[in-house]
Amino acid sequence: MTTPASGQPAEPAGAPSGAGGTATADPDVLRAEHISKRFGAVTALRDVNLHLARGEVLGLIGDNGAGKSTLLKILCGFQRPTTGRILLHGQEVTFKSVDHARSLGIDAVYQDLALINELTVFHNMYLNREHVRGPLLSNRSMRREARKHLDEMGIQFPSVDVAVAKLSGGQRQAIAVARSVYSDAKILLLDEPLAAMGVKEGAIILDLVQDLKRRGDVSVIIIAHNYGQVLEVCDRVNLVQHGEITLDKMSRDTSVQELTELVVAEYRKAMEARQHNA
Repeated sequence: MTTPASGQPAEPAGAPSGAGGTATADPDVLRAEHISKRFGAVTALRDVNLHLARGEVLGLIGDNGAGKSTLLKILCGFQRPTTGRILLHGQEVTFKSVDHARSLGIDAVYQDLALINELTVFHNMYLNREHVRGPLLSNRSMRREARKHLDEMGIQFPSVDVAVAKLSGGQRQAIAVARSVYSDAKILLLDEPLAAMGVKEGAIILDLVQDLKRRGDVSVIIIAHNYGQVLEVCDRVNLVQHGEITLDKMSRDTSVQELTELVVAEYRKAMEARQHNA
């Protein structure tokens, strides 16, 4: 069950391409209403209702297989829902593809990052949107702007000429996030950006999310398993269980203990069911 929307009101926006209906005064930049997703006989999502305010950071938590990544794939246009609708700035929209969603300001960053190890930092920042002068790449302008953008976001590299393969996991994630932000993404979807990272690497991403929150013009949905990190950077948290959102609370109104107990209770229930059926 979801609670009423919270956060700052969204600024009015024109109708997204591919949207239908009439614009309404909606405080949320993104809403998903009654979303379900079935793969044959398997139901991955059931009647999911989610909302995201302008400048808000929303944490999605839950066990593996709960449906978190499936929901993000629907929100970024990679998959279509079986039922339900998505509203962007108060208007219903049907995403035709990832590129369509990206053109409307929604971008996703996955664990595999879609970076090319052999290319430099600045080349990866402008991958598929390179600056050109005639038939040649304008490396000078891409290098200069990449350095500027990374500095503005507080991301420190000795050089933007270094190959991505030589960077840490946290630095690689930071490049992928920065690339999305400076490709004009206003809604950023982060699928487990802290997975398999140490404390120092994870701090790079947490600081980056905090910086985006201070800016206030980018809304973020982040999937994570470390509840302490979620409560540190997120304004609100949703717990996904068996394809449903079973908890929607402001981070200040919950705790690591409460979230842990809810997930442990789910494990106990599943264990009891297996014992009963044995």
